[in-house]
Amino acid sequence: MNRSALREIIIKVLYQVYIYKEKNLSYELKDIIKENLEAENEFVTTSIKEVIKREEKLNSIANKYMKDWSIDRVSKVDKAIISLAIYELLYTDTPDIVAINEAIELSKKYSDEKVVKLINGMLDSIMKGEKHE
Repeated sequence: MNRSALREIIIKVLYQVYIYKEKNLSYELKDIIKENLEAENEFVTTSIKEVIKREEKLNSIANKYMKDWSIDRVSKVDKAIISLAIYELLYTDTPDIVAINEAIELSKKYSDEKVVKLINGMLDSIMKGEKHE
């Protein structure tokens, strides 16, 4: 599987986790990952665990750069896309343009045009702001 397909799996797992959390349901992360991924993959597992571990910080950064929105107002799938993209921008060696482009492509597939523009603008601002603070 290429990284784009793996990112799609990551957002699907994160989406499920966010739903479980919202409904106060218990879950086993490894089981959710297994349901969505045929073979173990370090990129997928590490990304999911790190996004969940850093959820509060990622939400805070997203809210700082969302104009007239908050992370709680977007859908769970949009939150998953945004969280993964911010994580990749700030905490991995993924090139900025790749992290942003992947998030845009995922949002084109799963979101409406308004959210695609929001994500694009927000990630561009984060790249220019957070990365250079």
